[in-house]
Amino acid sequence: MLSLFWELLVVWGIMLLVSVANGACRDFTYGKRMGELAAHQLSTASSIIVLGLVIFGYIRLYPPASFLQALGIGLFWMTLTIAFEFLFFHYVGGHSWSSLLRNYYVHEGRVWVLVVVWIAIAPPLAFRIFVMPG
Repeated sequence: MLSLFWELLVVWGIMLLVSVANGACRDFTYGKRMGELAAHQLSTASSIIVLGLVIFGYIRLYPPASFLQALGIGLFWMTLTIAFEFLFFHYVGGHSWSSLLRNYYVHEGRVWVLVVVWIAIAPPLAFRIFVMPG
């Protein structure tokens, strides 16, 4: 049986694959037919939905021992996501640090930060719904 760390890493890997598929869907379909900002915003919304399905499914099947552990899981996944985003897309994708930071400019309509926040809060929210109802 996997330790919790490796289990969470595997689930985060699934979240990464889902996110790549979501981005590919944007790039090869609706992203060609709408403006870049609108495509970014729609992709953010669909990312929140599909990641929510993965996260809520995991928490429902394998509930954490406590609300605090659920919060720790969310913060762990959020940290992995931010680290991957910046390190992979800078060093492998060749994007500048400033272009990566631009996805966090909410005042310009860039709403990617909502995905990052969602990844952090979805596990404790799912815990409250499935494990601590009422």
